[in-house]
Amino acid sequence: MKFGTYFAYWEQSWDTEYLKYVKKVADLGFDVLEVGAAGIVNMSDDDLYALKAEAEKYNITLTAGIGLPKEYDVSSQDENVRQNGIAFMKKILDALHKAGIKAIGGTIYSYWPVDYSKPIDKPAARDQSIKSMQELADYAAQYDITLLVETLNRFEQFLLNDAKEAVEYVKAVNKNNVKVMLDSFHMNIEEDYIGDAIRYTGDYLGHFHIGECNRKVPGKGHMPWAEMGQALRDINYDGCVVMEPFVRPGGIVGSDIKVWRDLSDNADEAKLDADIKEALEFVKKEFLR
Repeated sequence: MKFGTYFAYWEQSWDTEYLKYVKKVADLGFDVLEVGAAGIVNMSDDDLYALKAEAEKYNITLTAGIGLPKEYDVSSQDENVRQNGIAFMKKILDALHKAGIKAIGGTIYSYWPVDYSKPIDKPAARDQSIKSMQELADYAAQYDITLLVETLNRFEQFLLNDAKEAVEYVKAVNKNNVKVMLDSFHMNIEEDYIGDAIRYTGDYLGHFHIGECNRKVPGKGHMPWAEMGQALRDINYDGCVVMEPFVRPGGIVGSDIKVWRDLSDNADEAKLDADIKEALEFVKKEFLR
């Protein structure tokens, strides 16, 4: 397993300077830095190549994540919206290739956060989504990029809420470079037993996000870490395990993630660094027994 963290632990904007985080996460002991595709797509070619070079310098694997905005909903019944989403995703994939990024996950199969003020037609959205993902998988294959479809809780999305739905979806897409991404925060809401869900996903698991049920760093809550670790070992998982903590309110990140109070105890950057380094040591003890 490779262990990483999401850049937004330190940030209040999805679109920021990622280069500075490469050395930071390497110094903290991580193998992986996950960046925001919403920012990647706006970077110049020179900046993308510089990010790739920096990651290679510090032996850091880069991955990317995004929740597609509603105007780029690739599961939309409006064909113009769906095509706009496909075009936007292809633009992202072009940028990822230049940055040396081989995996992108999140709500890349629909949009986020869902608008429940409108009627939901789940079967129709699923059909449209599968069609879009098949096209995007073929496009991503030229770059050897894996598409990771994330299960989200019912309050944020409707299409894929648990491991069973995600596996069935990936089977329907039927492309070798489309995998499941599980996330402990969402699984805590939707799964009966997190360990069983991981084992059910098995070889379809391509990426694993972790964090406490309150979105703090691992070890500062009551998630069943030993159960998760055992399940990952049971399926011989050797992919990325990426922390996705959100502990500070403010900015577009705090608003989107719905962080309305300071979960960091007013931590400065040094304390944030210390907390996540301690969390990394904790997770390794639980997952690498």
